[in-house]
Amino acid sequence: MLAATVAVVIAVLGASAAAFITSRNSLLGSVDDSLISSAFTSLHQPVLNGSGTYGEIFQIALPDGSVLVPGVPSQLPVTTAVESVAANQSGAYFVDTTVNGAHLRELVTPVRPGTAVRLSNSEIVVLNEGGSLQLATSLSGVIQQLGKLGLILGGVALGGTVIAVLLGWMVGRTALIPLNSLIQSVEELADTTDTSTRLDARGVDELARLRRSFNRLLEALDSSRQAQRQLVLDASHELRTPLTSLRTNLEVVRRVNELDVQDREVLVNDVLTQLGELSTLVDDLVELTRGTQPHRDPVQFRLDQLVEDAVAIATTHGRSRNIAISLYSQPTWVTGHPDRIMRAVGNLLDNALKWSPNGGSIQVTCIDGEITVRDHGPGISPEDLDHVFDRFYRATKARSLPGSGLGLAIVSQVATDEGGTVSANNAPDGGALMTFTIPTIQPSSGASPSSPGEYL
Repeated sequence: MLAATVAVVIAVLGASAAAFITSRNSLLGSVDDSLISSAFTSLHQPVLNGSGTYGEIFQIALPDGSVLVPGVPSQLPVTTAVESVAANQSGAYFVDTTVNGAHLRELVTPVRPGTAVRLSNSEIVVLNEGGSLQLATSLSGVIQQLGKLGLILGGVALGGTVIAVLLGWMVGRTALIPLNSLIQSVEELADTTDTSTRLDARGVDELARLRRSFNRLLEALDSSRQAQRQLVLDASHELRTPLTSLRTNLEVVRRVNELDVQDREVLVNDVLTQLGELSTLVDDLVELTRGTQPHRDPVQFRLDQLVEDAVAIATTHGRSRNIAISLYSQPTWVTGHPDRIMRAVGNLLDNALKWSPNGGSIQVTCIDGEITVRDHGPGISPEDLDHVFDRFYRATKARSLPGSGLGLAIVSQVATDEGGTVSANNAPDGGALMTFTIPTIQPSSGASPSSPGEYL
């Protein structure tokens, strides 16, 4: 605002100065035109009459510096420049001069040799060597007009400057009031860390847009804090059960000498199982906490080979329950993080194993970047379909089954981070159908299939 105000002041002062200079030049031009007209009339008469009827101060300077004044005393100074014009060594010119305190505009122009001059006593003198005509007129009228014009333009410039300063101050103050209000609101948010507060985003100006941007940022921060708080609460809840069980078993350990060998074996197996559940839960929490943080640069790899390795591992886990896993795949190249995608596919297979009955089967396909895992279990209840990928969500039927409720949440997060999608549905003839997709690419030259087990 200060820069704009200074620019306006400079413009006003510049315009006033330009107007004054233009008016001055115009008035002096009129005086000069009048002197030229008078000199022309005088020099083109048969006899130069210097009786002063033209209303100007009139005199003729000779080359030797003497002055011929028809009828009046000499008043105009004869300078070297005047003598040069009289000797025909230079041309006519205008000059400002002062005589007896009066400001005059003077024209000095050559007089041709042989010009006759009539003096006041009617005597005629012929200028054999020529001379210079000095014709001057008073500038009092011009000075008076310029004085009035200067006062007017000065008043205009002063008024314009004052108005510019006031308007600049008002505009700046008007702009800073809402900005200061916004700053105060943001500082209060920084002090209270209350991300549930929202700024008043009414309006269409830039500050309103800034408030809306702050509100979106606050919403994101609030959602993040809520998710973090919920994650801590859910993790605490999930950890409470195995920790309580471990504590109970460890209290029994104090009386281990009172237990027989079979009871000791059961106790040790329970403790190891609970420790395994805790390790799985901690690993899942670490995976969810890691989120979209970069691990390393994405690489090109064969998705079908990765799925083949994951199926081989799941088949080993399913042998104890006589669950058969079949795979149909086609060569598919993708770009991503193989370890995380391997974890997601493994979680889908673990989920299918958990819900498959003993002696059941699981069908897996991998075609064009789409992985489907279909089991023959009870399927997904309609009320659970929208929540199977939520953190720590466990369906009513899964309360008695092992797990933390984080496996499918990790699958959803990996799909999002890798630019893919995941969905859950029920197969038409029973069982759950999970679909995981990731964008495919054309392999770059020199790319070679990754070796089995490289993703682990």
